[in-house]
Amino acid sequence: MSKVRFGFKNVYYAPITESGNSVTYGTPVKLDGAVSMSLSASGDNVEFYADDGLYFSDNANNGYEGSLEFALIPEHFKTAILNEVVDSNGVSAEDATRVTKPFALLCEFTQDDGAKKFVFYHCTASRPAIEANTKGETKEIKTETLDIVCRPDANGIVKRSTTATTETAVANAWYTAVYEGTASV
Repeated sequence: MSKVRFGFKNVYYAPITESGNSVTYGTPVKLDGAVSMSLSASGDNVEFYADDGLYFSDNANNGYEGSLEFALIPEHFKTAILNEVVDSNGVSAEDATRVTKPFALLCEFTQDDGAKKFVFYHCTASRPAIEANTKGETKEIKTETLDIVCRPDANGIVKRSTTATTETAVANAWYTAVYEGTASV
């Protein structure tokens, strides 16, 4: 059983293709330079009062919202997901008329008893801020941050993660294809 978490690595994205009610995940692509991820639960508590008291209570699970920080966001992510276009001269263009694309996000936390791997099924990302400083007596590394939203998939599944009892073959293949679970969830 894990007691502490102290690492973050192996961040991948898998582009989503949607056709009607059908969703297909592309092959996961590695995002090098992952620094941190911070996601907060999204959803409100629902409380209904009757008979002079709390009659029903539930929590709406709308997924997660937060940020994903990188040393630099790779160009392949900017073209595949943020939908930037590279012209024949190799110049990248951010086009305000193009919509960003959804993706699955795969990642891994290092814990005292090994790796805990995650997949978030329906994510979107906003464009990163642009920031730079002049170099002074010391070099200050600037990172790039994506604001991301992770919502439930069409079946209501927000995320899955490995456990101490996850089959070795499943854990070893985590980044080769998006794990979609078994029929008996």
